[in-house]
Amino acid sequence: MNLNLKGKTALVIASSQGLGKAVAEQLVHEGVNVVISSREEGKLQKVQQELQQIGKGQVAYHRSDVTNIENIRSLVQFTRETFGSIDILVNNAGGPPGGNFEQISDEDWQKSFELNLLSYIRIIREVLPDMKKGGGRIINITSTSIKQPIPGLILSNTIRLGIVGLTKTLSVELAPYNILVNTVAPGRIATERTDHLDQINADRQGISREAAAEQSKKTIPLERYGTPEEFAKVVTFLVSEASTYITGSSVLVDGGMVTSI
Repeated sequence: MNLNLKGKTALVIASSQGLGKAVAEQLVHEGVNVVISSREEGKLQKVQQELQQIGKGQVAYHRSDVTNIENIRSLVQFTRETFGSIDILVNNAGGPPGGNFEQISDEDWQKSFELNLLSYIRIIREVLPDMKKGGGRIINITSTSIKQPIPGLILSNTIRLGIVGLTKTLSVELAPYNILVNTVAPGRIATERTDHLDQINADRQGISREAAAEQSKKTIPLERYGTPEEFAKVVTFLVSEASTYITGSSVLVDGGMVTSI
């Protein structure tokens, strides 16, 4: 299957580690020129050097805080100036903190809204002029909480559903421009975020993190956590020319964990 991605330009948000880094790496393997971004310049430099050794697509980095609109505009302009018109956007952000309803303050709600929803909206707005000229692909990374609420993660359960509504609406509004917009929802993928959630469960039960992880794996039909590479391959397919009739969808990458239909 020819993904026909060589020479495309992609902007991948929150890509100095975890799922964002894995997506950037997979795109570079396919010959995409990628701009990676996060708030941690040291990590970005290291990842840029690592990915550049792949020798297919080119890699550049730009430090950015996506809760700041001027940072977003600077990031998008840097991407254009470095590699040209933006063909692919992968929206990503660190997960909001855990906690039950009564533990979450107004400040927590506001920060989560700005990081996990408003940043996606603003970045999409900035890249649209490029994509409306010749089509494009937008991926909004969320969580399986969009299908099945996760205990102790009320911020994620609430805010990420807004991304689904955004994705579905934009898929209709942008279809005339051949811009495909999809949500990709990771389940338990072996990242630092999953380690953190396992530790929360472990602390709640008074057990070790390893024991909590084993409990979690038993709820997954495949009985293991996914790898960042497995997740990245799904995203790469959806932004490629092999995927031309999928838009407005929420794709779960969860090993069958979510039981809702």
